[in-house]
Amino acid sequence: MTFKVLLEADKCQGYANCLIEAPEIWDFDEESDRALLKIDNPADHLLAKAEASARCCPAQAIRIEDSSS
Repeated sequence: MTFKVLLEADKCQGYANCLIEAPEIWDFDEESDRALLKIDNPADHLLAKAEASARCCPAQAIRIEDSSS
């Protein structure tokens, strides 16, 4: 499945759980105290990590979308 990671930055509260779950996909901006998306179209083998980062976001600021069509 080809997928896209979406971040609603205004919802991010700076917990950094996403970075812990998927450091290949996420970074953290110390100045704004928010997550930063390093790659919005990760390789397929990172799907489980992307989904884990979305599940563990307390602010529900992360979504995974199927972009295979």
